[in-house]
Amino acid sequence: MDTEKKMTPGPARRPGLVLLAASLGVLIAQVDTSVVSLAVKRIGADLGSTVSGMQWMMDAYNVTYAALLLTGGALGDLYGRRRIFIVGVVLFALGSIACAVAPSTAVLLAGRALSGLGAALELPMTLVLLAIAYPDSNARQHAMGIWAACNGLAFIVGPTVGGLLVDTAGWRSIFYLILPLCAAALVLARSSVPESASPEGRKLDLPGQAAAIAALGGLSFVAIEGTHLGWTSVPVCAAGVVAAIAAIAFAFLERGNPHGLVPFGVFRSRPFSAALAIAGLMTFGMYALLFLMPLYFQTLLGDSPLMAGVRLLPLSVVFVAVSRWNGRIVEGIGIRAAMAAGMAAMGVGELLLAFVSHGAGPWLVSGALGIVGVGLGLNTAPVNSVAVANVAQDRGGTASGLVNTARIVGATLGIAILGAVFAHFAGQSGAAGAFLEGLRPALGAGAAAELAGTVVALAFISRDSGHARG
Repeated sequence: MDTEKKMTPGPARRPGLVLLAASLGVLIAQVDTSVVSLAVKRIGADLGSTVSGMQWMMDAYNVTYAALLLTGGALGDLYGRRRIFIVGVVLFALGSIACAVAPSTAVLLAGRALSGLGAALELPMTLVLLAIAYPDSNARQHAMGIWAACNGLAFIVGPTVGGLLVDTAGWRSIFYLILPLCAAALVLARSSVPESASPEGRKLDLPGQAAAIAALGGLSFVAIEGTHLGWTSVPVCAAGVVAAIAAIAFAFLERGNPHGLVPFGVFRSRPFSAALAIAGLMTFGMYALLFLMPLYFQTLLGDSPLMAGVRLLPLSVVFVAVSRWNGRIVEGIGIRAAMAAGMAAMGVGELLLAFVSHGAGPWLVSGALGIVGVGLGLNTAPVNSVAVANVAQDRGGTASGLVNTARIVGATLGIAILGAVFAHFAGQSGAAGAFLEGLRPALGAGAAAELAGTVVALAFISRDSGHARG
């Protein structure tokens, strides 16, 4: 009982500082992702990496983050949200340092995985910390709006500042960029964030966690290394067997487990299941685009990392602008239409990018990226709203965590699978001569995934799916 009293949250003396700490937590994770996508070509050239090596630079982070995200939330409930937030930020910083000094691809990938672990611990805590710091619902919604805006801000700041750093100070500098943000988040967390925990009825699901890591890691290995090592090679076949067994074991372990990572009962709701599918399909194509388009700009157009980042800005700026008006758009046309239109716009934009030519005018590419930004802005918030509204009220946090997991799993598999499609047609070197031969089928498949999301939205989301159950 004494432990529980010590962990009961007290009121935040300065909730604005809690909001700042939580916002820094978002920026740490999202700026890192957007910056690394710009730098992979330079890193690959310096460390002698193949296309599969460059895929792992993104997915070593994503696999760890996706597989451990739900466990990160459970650890916060059990041992204290502030404590786990601080541990996550420290691990993220250590992973960034390892990447900055990495003498080889293997060391860099280890650093990326450590940063992914840090993100899985700190990022789920940010929303919980805000909910505690802002007990008034109106103030909390305003704070969460600022928190959400940091996602868009990261996609604007990352490509520009990161591209400038890569150009002027080298790719290692982008990993040092994260350290001041980590330091500021740690100072704020220790000085201004009250501790809290809810250990009652919570328990870590270690077997389920191990199965999730094995399933996602094995599947990613098959997709990324299949082209590189050969689809019938012993490592690839072994990884496929491990992934299949782990996926079956995960389903068996989670079904009926009251302390499981995934409460299977929530999937009885068709709108909830549809929201998760749409979230995964959305990032499946989106993150493959964020991986491949900077390579296109730098390989075929001869752009510097900074110029490549500037060329991506239409996507980021339009995404932020549409996100600001998302609430009014949903009120006007309904959540079903907004989600269907969002996925369709992303599909159309990616399809246009799939057919760019070597000499495509900048307005065509910018326009296509802007269309993708419209779709992303229309769909991002409604996906979470539908998921949370279609489960029991006490499962809202779980629903939000599952949506975020679906997003990062989609991103992981998008980079792995569509990157493998690219490498199959363009070769592991990704040379300019065959680049478009790989880009077109990869982005075409990404567009197909987005358009499949449109079908899911039209089939399973109703106009009132975003309204919470009474």
